Amino acid sequence: MKQELILVALLGAITLPIAAYSETSMELVIVTPTRMPQSLDKTIADTTVLDEQEIRDSGAVDVPSLLKNLAGIEFYQSGGVGKQSSLFLRGTNSGHVLVLLDGVRINSATTGATAIDQLMLDQIERIEVVRGNVSSLYGSEAIGGVIQIFTRRAKGEPVFNVSGGFGSNSTQRLAAGFGGETGDTTFNVQVSRNKTAGVSAIKPSIVPAVNPDNDGYDNTSLSGNVSHAFDADNSLAASVFQSRGNVQFDNAFGATTDLDTGKSMLSKYSVASDNRLNGSWKSKLQLAQGTDDYQGFLNGVQSYYIKTNNRQISWQNTLTVNPSGSVLLGLENLSQHVTSDTAYTQTTRTVNSLFAGYTGNYDAHQAQVNIRQDRYSDFGTANTDLLGYGYVMNDSWRATATISTAFKSPTFNDLYGPPGWGSNPNLRPERSRNMEIGLHFAADGHRFDAVYFDNRIRDLIAADNTWTLQNLKATRSDGGEIGYAGQFGETGVKAAITTQNPRDTDTGQMLLRRAKIFANLALLQQFGIWKVGGEWQYSGKREDYDINTFARTTLASYSLVNLTANYDISKQLKLSLRADNLFDRDYMLAHGYNTLGRTLFVGLNYQQ
Repeated sequence: MKQELILVALLGAITLPIAAYSETSMELVIVTPTRMPQSLDKTIADTTVLDEQEIRDSGAVDVPSLLKNLAGIEFYQSGGVGKQSSLFLRGTNSGHVLVLLDGVRINSATTGATAIDQLMLDQIERIEVVRGNVSSLYGSEAIGGVIQIFTRRAKGEPVFNVSGGFGSNSTQRLAAGFGGETGDTTFNVQVSRNKTAGVSAIKPSIVPAVNPDNDGYDNTSLSGNVSHAFDADNSLAASVFQSRGNVQFDNAFGATTDLDTGKSMLSKYSVASDNRLNGSWKSKLQLAQGTDDYQGFLNGVQSYYIKTNNRQISWQNTLTVNPSGSVLLGLENLSQHVTSDTAYTQTTRTVNSLFAGYTGNYDAHQAQVNIRQDRYSDFGTANTDLLGYGYVMNDSWRATATISTAFKSPTFNDLYGPPGWGSNPNLRPERSRNMEIGLHFAADGHRFDAVYFDNRIRDLIAADNTWTLQNLKATRSDGGEIGYAGQFGETGVKAAITTQNPRDTDTGQMLLRRAKIFANLALLQQFGIWKVGGEWQYSGKREDYDINTFARTTLASYSLVNLTANYDISKQLKLSLRADNLFDRDYMLAHGYNTLGRTLFVGLNYQQ
């Protein structure tokens, strides 16, 4: 601990005189907060963007490893890379965060969550994180926020890229791609393979009867896209993505000789037509399908399977009504179909949606209004709205405020599970009301954000005293986030701290696996052709269920230090190194489950 405190003190000493800075330009055009192109400095919703350079510099392997450095985001992962993860955004449940891949839903209709642990960063170009209720833009699940992940695109002359490396726990990574522009056509193809021997998913010291062998992970991913511009106003694009993961895990109630494995596949494809119908009207028509497919095996024999198909059609229109404001109008249809060896009483449902919005900037005033109606074939209608206001105090400072509503539809497990699951076809959607105010600074590449939020959720689905699911509970999560990023000469700094109180309002108990305080600090220093970085991650204590007794227990607080280094061998070839959990801390994100100790990784990247 003494070594760690010394390192953190050194980082802090260096960062104190540094103003806030973001490597991501404030003029960067993003789309997730409003579903319309908008520069980051005009965004009212609390938004973070991770660009391609930041993703590459991190040296992280998967999306959870990268996102856990952001304000408001917590993860638990049951045993290392590729194992089941849950993402908590501002203290909300994992099913309260909508994850989109290039605008497409890839979540499970049976659990309501997205297998974000199956998304490797070799395929990813940019991530936009919007915190707070945005169901009025995207529909169900967006109670805590939306995370939109964009796969890699290409521009300019066609070029190759190749990267690979190896590290602790017999980890191996290899990726290759080719893409660029030829005439009016842009294309890109990327493939990757990640493999690791891992560690035992469950701690044998806590569950002695568990299989103590290492539980590995093997992932093969592919992404591809092509876009053709017929003229300046009309284009057609198509994209595909597939991630196949073979994961080994432990069963706390199994025998020491049991080998539990699973095959997880996430996929999506989409076709989109972008058209400018006149000088002020842009239209986008998209057809897409996102799939979550999982098969479980015990000692080599399939034990269960479950698959969700999300078929989606959307027609979005953006109308520029004047130089200062734009109107959003859209229609969506979502058809969900579940295939499983579990006997669900119903396996399909459809959702028809209408949405509209307005975004305007008038001198010192910024405004955003959104409304949406979702009509479900099984439980009825959900209406949501958002009202946001921003005030530009001067060239550097802005104040923002939003009030919004959101909902989460009951899952197929909630509504249509087999007898004995407690399913209830009369369940209503969970609903939320969120209020937040923020203060933002941005000048000369510097950035500071401070946000207070208060998210109240009602009609949470929980079991009654007969073990039947009902709309029983209510929760509340209020707190604050402070984000800081800056550049001083060759030194870049990022820091974030979140304080929150996610609790059951009936009992006052803290929600499981969520801390009241967590923080991150990152430093990146350029030394000529070397770029060296350090990360410090801290999380306070959290409550969980004991893996053996199911009684409430407390997980200890923890802090980790990670190091990165990048060396430019040539303009095209770069060497990267990453050390995670440098001081080999033993900690738990979920009771009884292992986390990785000290790991090292060395990689090479070639970009033509």
